[in-house]
Amino acid sequence: MSDEPVEVPSDVDPSDETRPTSTAAETVNETDDMAEEVKTALRSVVDPELGINIVDLGLVYDIEVDGGSATITMTLTSPGCPAGAQIMGGAKDAAESIGSIDEAVVSLVWKPFWTPERIDPKVRAMMGF
Repeated sequence: MSDEPVEVPSDVDPSDETRPTSTAAETVNETDDMAEEVKTALRSVVDPELGINIVDLGLVYDIEVDGGSATITMTLTSPGCPAGAQIMGGAKDAAESIGSIDEAVVSLVWKPFWTPERIDPKVRAMMGF
């Protein structure tokens, strides 16, 4: 190592250190934490016919969070579900109730098709399945 001084260009402020605010691993953890927070909020959305929240019912397939946006991929118990609009609106509202989520998009899918096997095993046992 040399003991010679390092010359700093005159247009650079040595006290202004620009550092990344988080590493890639921290960003992934924060995103996972936010997805888990959305999942927790979605537990407040109950299928009015079955009286079970949509997470335990197995209707929520995926949650992706990107910054202040959340995308919820979910299904319904059947294509003719009379409470479909209410459930999907509830999912959107629940996700957007989280302070760091500015916008939630609920994406309705039919594949894989929902079956009672998707219900949380503890809830299924409680229901006698």
